[in-house]
Amino acid sequence: MLRTTLLSACSALGLLAGLGSASAANIVSNGSFESGLAGWTLSGSAGGGFPAVAIFYNSASGYPTGAFGEAVPPNNDFTNSPDPVGARAAYFVDDFSTNETLSQTVFLSPGTYQIGFSAYLPANGQANAGEATFVGSIAGVTLANFAASTLPAQTWQTYAGSTTIAAAGNYLVSFTFNTALSPSKDVVIDQVYVIAGNPPVDAPAPAALGLFGLGLLGLAAARRRKAG
Repeated sequence: MLRTTLLSACSALGLLAGLGSASAANIVSNGSFESGLAGWTLSGSAGGGFPAVAIFYNSASGYPTGAFGEAVPPNNDFTNSPDPVGARAAYFVDDFSTNETLSQTVFLSPGTYQIGFSAYLPANGQANAGEATFVGSIAGVTLANFAASTLPAQTWQTYAGSTTIAAAGNYLVSFTFNTALSPSKDVVIDQVYVIAGNPPVDAPAPAALGLFGLGLLGLAAARRRKAG
């Protein structure tokens, strides 16, 4: 009996894990930058000669494949992105950027959408005197608008929200980076997403939670019977 109850509890855990990973498709093309900057448009000015690129995680190499010798770890913050973190992320690093913008348009039908992305500030950039400002906006919602000096270095943070679309059409996903000194601070982003639905797709359904609870109760009862 104990073995059967253990299997029931494990099945409930497996169901919860499956629900957590089952996500709606990402409407953003190449949202985790695994194909470099394919699907994205880079505009504005990178006056210092270091335009935004897709770097590799855990790489201690220099630009354009790494963050000037600092190994950036994969995103470890919670995110509702349906895409795996993968091996790459987008890196904004130019010292004289004027509205350097990475963007793409997505077609959205009427409805509610979850939106978000994750950002990271390398320590070597954070130590630079020059300020960097960064704005992340998805479908008309500004999820982030910060000066790099106000955020902790080497900490992934996810910026997320939701939006309700009233009219079908093309909507902009954009990230804008500005600096004015050399050397300046820098910003890494990853796992940009737009997914249909509300609440967040990673929230387990009440029925699944009930099944999980029943499994745990059964396990506890079996243990009591064995002890008696």
